[in-house]
Amino acid sequence: MKTNQSLITYLFICAALLASLSGCSKIPQAPVAEKIAKVIVTNGLERTDYYYWLNQRDDKKVLDYLSKENEYCNAVLEHTEGLQKKIYDEITGRIKQSDESVPYLENGYYYYTKFEDGKEFPVYCRKEGSLNGAEETLLDVNAIAKEHKYFAVSGVYVSPDNYQIAYGVDTVSRRNYDIYFKDLRTGKITDDRIYKTTGNVVWANDNKTIFYTQKDNSLRPFRVQRHKIGLSSAVDKLVFIETDNTYETGVSKTKSKKYIVISSHSTLSDDYRLLDANDPDGAFRIFHPRELNLKYSFDHFGNNFYILTNWKALNFRLMKTPVEKTAKSYWSEVIPCRDNVLLEGMEIFKNYIVLTERSNASVNLHIIPWKGKQDYCMPFPEEVCSASLGNNPEFESDILRYNYSSFRTPNSIYDFNMSTKENKLLKKNEVLGGYNENDYESVRLFAKAADSTMVPISLVYKKGMVKDGNNPLLLYGYGSYGISTTPSFSYDRISLLNRGFIYAVAHVRGGQEMGRNWYINGKLLKKKNTFTDFVDCAKFLISEKYTNSNKLFAMGGSAGGLLVGAVSNMAPELFKGIIAAVPFVDVVTTMLDSTIPLTTGEFDEWGNPIYKEYYNYMLSYSPYDNVQVKNYPAMLVTTGYHDSQVQYWEPAKWVAKLRSMKTDSNPLLLNINMSAGHGGASGRLERYKITALQYAFILDLLGIKE
Repeated sequence: MKTNQSLITYLFICAALLASLSGCSKIPQAPVAEKIAKVIVTNGLERTDYYYWLNQRDDKKVLDYLSKENEYCNAVLEHTEGLQKKIYDEITGRIKQSDESVPYLENGYYYYTKFEDGKEFPVYCRKEGSLNGAEETLLDVNAIAKEHKYFAVSGVYVSPDNYQIAYGVDTVSRRNYDIYFKDLRTGKITDDRIYKTTGNVVWANDNKTIFYTQKDNSLRPFRVQRHKIGLSSAVDKLVFIETDNTYETGVSKTKSKKYIVISSHSTLSDDYRLLDANDPDGAFRIFHPRELNLKYSFDHFGNNFYILTNWKALNFRLMKTPVEKTAKSYWSEVIPCRDNVLLEGMEIFKNYIVLTERSNASVNLHIIPWKGKQDYCMPFPEEVCSASLGNNPEFESDILRYNYSSFRTPNSIYDFNMSTKENKLLKKNEVLGGYNENDYESVRLFAKAADSTMVPISLVYKKGMVKDGNNPLLLYGYGSYGISTTPSFSYDRISLLNRGFIYAVAHVRGGQEMGRNWYINGKLLKKKNTFTDFVDCAKFLISEKYTNSNKLFAMGGSAGGLLVGAVSNMAPELFKGIIAAVPFVDVVTTMLDSTIPLTTGEFDEWGNPIYKEYYNYMLSYSPYDNVQVKNYPAMLVTTGYHDSQVQYWEPAKWVAKLRSMKTDSNPLLLNINMSAGHGGASGRLERYKITALQYAFILDLLGIKE
């Protein structure tokens, strides 16, 4: 009997092993990209790129390889499909399906957008004179998006007489928009078409003329055109062309509606041209001649233009100048520069000006009466929060519309009476499924970097969290272009917090959370501060027992993908896993190719590698160029085939190289959305499928199945 029992046990073990092997056989071998040597010579130095061939868009060999990567990713994560669906259902279940925005009044109409149950796209609506009036549908995006896998509308632009709209449509996700027109009196879309624009439209005050911006072959906005309604776009008139390929151009209108403005921007400089909006066939005049290192923006009020500028002001100051004397020599100071306050934006009213300011990683709305009363800052209930100016198109009002949220507080819209200081909540986004913001808490910490700089970290977690070093933690970072990462609300993040995760944002150098110097010290030849700050934040969170390296995950997208890519080479041992979304990882090769979108306009951000100093420095941190023969964390890399910001081949090449060199057995997965670009899927619910995939990936690494 013992022998028979042993035999039965043995057979059971063999059967289990065979079943296991059978299950494994469903997972294909990880794709191995062919190595084809491409020698690139720069500054007399050679680099060999074995995966350069992956940049041949639409080549069958490339498409076959990308398909294999998707198949492999799907196969490896097949066992998490139930978890993915559960997370997706959780996220979308929190979102109110039938919803509408808070209306705002402009030119006699209340404008708002609404979403209908089960539909992915907005419906643009308005009511004349009163919110009790009849609803008029301007544009139902669901109706025109039906036949497309990807569909995005750039916005709805209403003519001054309220009878026409213009809107841009992108069906590829390359951010090239075709402009359409609709006559609101007849409800018909006219035959007018304008192709391959930025999607932005500015109406002149004659209701017959629009101005728009077109892109060149590298997708750089470079040309402003004038179009007459009813005429073919073939006869549109060129009004401005930006010949310097390090600048991008655009067109807008002042809040007063009196001026049409052409802007040209680079990382280091701005300049503008003005036209009376009542004279659309007139000539634009220069606001102030282009000047290297002069950044400024402005708006019009009364007899003056009010200007935010860095002229002799690192953190910017507010100045004004008469409408007929706009050269810098006429500018006079209104609000001086402050060492610890970055001046970011403004909103002008008849009786007040409101300034958006940032200091010590927090945002303030600074309200200043034009005369009489004392200035003051808007009081917020939480230290770790986000606030921004809302729609405020009317000069005469004393009501400031602003947006507020935090890690805990859903997006909220307020009307604040600047005279009486009454703060009226108009709408707080409803979170379905029993969400209670009081179940969570957030804090701000400061980590000491290697050079003793104190780096802010914003955290949120469910109350009751114990600092025992055993909590899973997702650390997010960006740190480029002077963009400050604000602690705002997210429907999807709750799914992590409810599973015991801590979510943290490392406000690393390269943003502007701590002022303009924070940006300057995280770009060009100081870019590595961005990466070392993130590493030091990770070490700090471990040392303070918020987490440990077996439960710490890093996440970043686009330039944040560069961040986590660089960190994966610098300190892979700190992380259990890394999520890199549309990551900018092939820095040197991309910055050497001026035909790629964004390259020429970003020399002042990363440096120009034709110069040896910048070439060597970029080469020292570029994630693709620094892949090594060593262990890496588990990694999920996502991209979009039509991405116009970071071309799909950057993450594809990076994954191929990592797979050929890494020495660990941790999963390395590449997910390519073949119908989307930089921003992912266009639908409001569809986009959460990639989030569910990402979350399932990291939960699975921790053995969390539910």
